[in-house]
Formats: sequence, C-alpha cells, structure tokens
Amino acid sequence: MHEARFYEKVGEGAVRCLLCPNQCLIRDGKFGSCRSRKNVAGVLMAVNYARTVSLNLDPIEKKPLYHYYPGSQILSLGANSCNLHCQFCQNFEISQEDCPTRVLSPEDLLDILLRKHQNAVAFTYTEPFTWYEYLYDCGKLLTPKGIKLVLVTNGYIEQEPLRELLPYVDAMNIDLKSIRPEFHQKICAGKLDPVLATIRTAAQACHVELTNLLIPGLNDSEEEIRDLVGFVAEVDRNIPLHFSRYYPRWQCELPATPESTLFLAYGIAAQKLNYVYLGNIASGEHSDTHCPNCQAHLISRSFLSIDTHFMQGDKCSKCGFKIYGRFAC
Repeated sequence: MHEARFYEKVGEGAVRCLLCPNQCLIRDGKFGSCRSRKNVAGVLMAVNYARTVSLNLDPIEKKPLYHYYPGSQILSLGANSCNLHCQFCQNFEISQEDCPTRVLSPEDLLDILLRKHQNAVAFTYTEPFTWYEYLYDCGKLLTPKGIKLVLVTNGYIEQEPLRELLPYVDAMNIDLKSIRPEFHQKICAGKLDPVLATIRTAAQACHVELTNLLIPGLNDSEEEIRDLVGFVAEVDRNIPLHFSRYYPRWQCELPATPESTLFLAYGIAAQKLNYVYLGNIASGEHSDTHCPNCQAHLISRSFLSIDTHFMQGDKCSKCGFKIYGRFAC
C-alpha cells in the first residue's frame, strides 16, 4: 500500500478524499466508494497500488482511439476499482466487484514495455483515476523513456490532481455518458460538471477523443444528442466523437440500442463535428475517416485491418488538410 495523495484529515480519525468529486468521508478501517482507498489509522492509503486485473496487447482502435496512431497495438492494463457506479456498466465484474489481481510495479511495467518493444501503454478496462498514485509514478518513470501514457476514463476527477497528472498523459478517451446532470446522478451516482471540466482541460493538454454510449430511453433523445454534440463542438469540433451501441449489462435490462438511433446520432453530429464514428455496430462506413475539407476517404477500418493509404503523415494526401490526431510519419 502507498499513502494516497489529495486528502485531508477531518477529526476523530476520519479523512476526506479529495481526488474525485465524490469527496468521500472515510472513517478508520473503511473504504471510499471506489474501493481503492482505505483509512488506516487516520492515513488514507491507496490499497490498489500497482495491482492490475489484466494485462493485454490490444489494437488502439479498441480503446476506442481512431486518431491516435491508427493500426498500432498498445499494452493495456486496469485496476480493480471505479469511482462511478453506472447501472449499465459493461465491465462490472472488474470495476464494481473484488476480483483477483497481480502486482505490477512501475519498474516491472517498464521492463515489459521495453521487452515487447512498445512505446505506449493504456490504463483502461476500469477507471484509471482510481489508480492515481500508480499512474503518477508510472508517468514519472516512463515519460522520460519516451513511453506515452494513454487513459481510457470516465473523466471523474478534481481539477488539481488532473492538472498534476496531465504532463505525463499523451492521449485520453473520455466517456461522456450524458449531457444531462440528472442522468449522471440517478444512473451513475455522480455529477456531470466535473466531467465537462475534465474534457475542457484535457483538450488543451493532450490528444482527446470522446465516447457516448446511447441507451434507449435514458440518454438517446434527439434533443439530448444535439445538446451533447453542441458541447463537443464548443470545445473543439475536431475532437472525434464515438457513439457506441448499448447492450444489456449488470443492473440495466433495457433492450439493445436500435441501429437507427446510432444513425440518427451520426447524422446530427456530422453537421457540427469533423470526425464522428459508430461503435458496437456492423457498419464499416461509419468507422472510416474522411477528410473534412475534401471528403477524401483517408482511413478504412475493418475487423481485421486498418488501411491508412491516403494519409501523408498527419495530412490528407489529396488536399493537404491537417487531420486532428497523432499519426506515424
């Protein structure tokens, strides 16, 4: 265990965690709602430090990150914790419940990355911000070695710890679950504004892509989609937005999202954003990248392959328009 950062003592042995907007008041011997932090005799400890539930080599598109070295592989690992409790959680077995883990120190992780000739690592599967101390130590060790850190996150973190970590982060996919505060409160046990703040801050510091899981009757109305797209466009119309199809999981038994809803969302977003994609749906044309300037077909994506033939570095080979993202030279 490592002592946690960002907490305060509040008397009679209790502590308040200041890492995320939950700001859990934790009494001696008890855990915060994320299960990653425990009050041990008045000291907040990160009990999940370096403990991972999985270690895999994944396609970068699986994160999903479509504008971050497309076609590459990335070493991926995750913690056994989350600071939200979304009723529809797709990975609840490892995010909401205790499960077996293995210790992988920052030094061990560096050794694996070097042996596998990998120059990037993704903290994903569950919520990486609940692994804050581990992320921070990995960043300090890996970044000077030229290894890039990628976070797949719900964006639920306070601004001070976020700003301290961002110098070590090269890319993020942030899950914007809804643009409605009531959805975050009732369905996820969280707040919307901190997520919006994370998106605004991260967009100024690193590569950012967003994912929105469309759930029938909860966050898929045309009005809500328009409002969400409007927010993204206000931040930066170049930010890629991935609409993903929901399937029943954990505590949510609503039927799967109709494909028509995703096509509607795509059409709405394409009017204001330069890059829009659909996920968890068999529709190849909605996972390809086109030049916003001349509409040239730049990147083709299929289940087995990625073709970037019409990219010249980070530019469209047809008209020279600069494409948002990170691309191989």
